[in-house]
Amino acid sequence: MTVRPEDPAPNPHATEAEVQAAYSDNKLAQVLYHDWEAETYDDKWSISYDERCIEYARGRFDAVVPDAPLPYERALELGCGTGFFLLNLMQGGVAKRGSVTDLSPGMVKVATRNGQNLGLDVDGRVADAETIPYEDDTFDLVCGHAVLHHIPDVELALKECLRVLKPGGRFVFAGEPTTIGNIYARRLGQATWKVTTEITKLPFLKDWRRPQEELDESSRAAALEAVVDLHTFDPSDLEAMARSAGAIEVQAKTEEFAAALWGWPVRTFEAAVPAEKLTIGYRMAQYRAWLGFSWLDEKVMRHIVPRQFFYNAMITGVKPGVSAK
Repeated sequence: MTVRPEDPAPNPHATEAEVQAAYSDNKLAQVLYHDWEAETYDDKWSISYDERCIEYARGRFDAVVPDAPLPYERALELGCGTGFFLLNLMQGGVAKRGSVTDLSPGMVKVATRNGQNLGLDVDGRVADAETIPYEDDTFDLVCGHAVLHHIPDVELALKECLRVLKPGGRFVFAGEPTTIGNIYARRLGQATWKVTTEITKLPFLKDWRRPQEELDESSRAAALEAVVDLHTFDPSDLEAMARSAGAIEVQAKTEEFAAALWGWPVRTFEAAVPAEKLTIGYRMAQYRAWLGFSWLDEKVMRHIVPRQFFYNAMITGVKPGVSAK
């Protein structure tokens, strides 16, 4: 498990001047926001590296690539964050070796540390998805979760993915917001944050209120989040973009309609209250509820709701060449 010593160090405490500069420099905003969030990101989004999230990551992969002969020999994750997607895919038998990359040094630090703690064969590099620092034909799989919407030139990033893939190699990206889904998710999140932070001002709920300085810092981070979230996607447009980049066997799928309408308020509530209030029992109950709503989406909503109304988009494609996995 290695991080290159020449990579920049994390900057988790941006100055006000740096934050102001980030509003006119998107890539600086990406670094500051994600360095800011890195050490608390797993707790904020209830990310784990156990059966719950292994099942989630593997489920996203299988949804778009149901018949891949596994494992892939070597995989790369773009915009790895804390390593959630690739590390859980590796634990789920999808890949043997991995490389994680992110524009944020803080995220690469946490992702490689998580991999080390899990005993996985993973290295990390601070890298821009538009100029991936690996040779042509290096990887069997390139993956990412909730990353494409942060990248200024998505088609260029997909071309880079195809360049570093071996012929017949595949990319899989999941967790991308659809245009319609993003509208209702953000409104639900904003309303939940306002209600939760107001109600917890009541004296008998003071134990449920995070310290004001933490709430203020979360609000400042949320302001930068509006800067770093660059795109939403119509699934058909995402497919066209992947084909234009040069991919074959392109397919986009969407998921989470009822699950998103329920899940966004829950996730926002969890971000607004002290972490110690969110017990293991609570987290597992919410996970079981998510599974129930996901079952409803798959068995019922998928047949009556157009795919562009679902919140999460997934996309896969293959580099032309030998027969693909």
